[in-house]
Amino acid sequence: MTVIEAVLWGILQGLTEFLPVSSSGHLVLAPWLLGRGPSSFFFDVLVHTATLLAVLTYFRRDLLALIKGALDLLRYRRLATPEARLAWLVALSAVPAGLAALLLRKFVERLFGAPPAAAALLLVTGAIMFLAERLAARQRDMASMSAREALAIGLAQVITLAPGISRSGITISAGLAQGLRRQDAARFSFLMAIPVVLGATLLEGVDLLGGALPAESGLALAAGFVAALVSGYAAIALLLRHLQKRGLRPFAYYCWAMGLFSLAVYLLR
Repeated sequence: MTVIEAVLWGILQGLTEFLPVSSSGHLVLAPWLLGRGPSSFFFDVLVHTATLLAVLTYFRRDLLALIKGALDLLRYRRLATPEARLAWLVALSAVPAGLAALLLRKFVERLFGAPPAAAALLLVTGAIMFLAERLAARQRDMASMSAREALAIGLAQVITLAPGISRSGITISAGLAQGLRRQDAARFSFLMAIPVVLGATLLEGVDLLGGALPAESGLALAAGFVAALVSGYAAIALLLRHLQKRGLRPFAYYCWAMGLFSLAVYLLR
């Protein structure tokens, strides 16, 4: 992988990780459409680490609140503060996806070798976001969320393990279905991503131990990391600003276009 390819791949990972268009689906479809082999596992872990750092940096104040809330939970053994309540809701929402990732890991890994499945699931992502925008009431803020609602959003996150299903798109849609405003649904989506992305990155890091050395040069690895970090941070800011005035429909249209184009290429090939 050249430096330019590493930068482009890093940007692709950073943008699609947080925009509701499915990073996993694009990382399956893009190499297949371009007729190139996948990047090394080391590079994949590196750019995932970069996007994790992007969300931690952007939501650093919320992260401090979550840490304070977790300490309050340990200290008081009850939801004594707003920070403790938020930490409890985020932790609760992460449980379904964490268990599913451990139980269904082999099955999900097989899906990453099936571009037509990823393309079809992009169509599903688009349909869910489109319907969520049509049906949602969007009146409540995140402070009013109950444990049941947080768990419902966490359950929705389970299906996002499959490539083509956007994690942010589905969890924001689930938040809208619970009556949250767009901005609050998006904020909770990003906060609940922190433990999930952190766990996945750590799991990938464990798998990396004892593995082969990276195929990319040190310069290419560094360039890909910086590209994923910067583009990931920009994607978060762009999406939150977009959702202040507009909804998920443009992203639904994009998912439909990308899915249909990929399926057409598959049939023609």
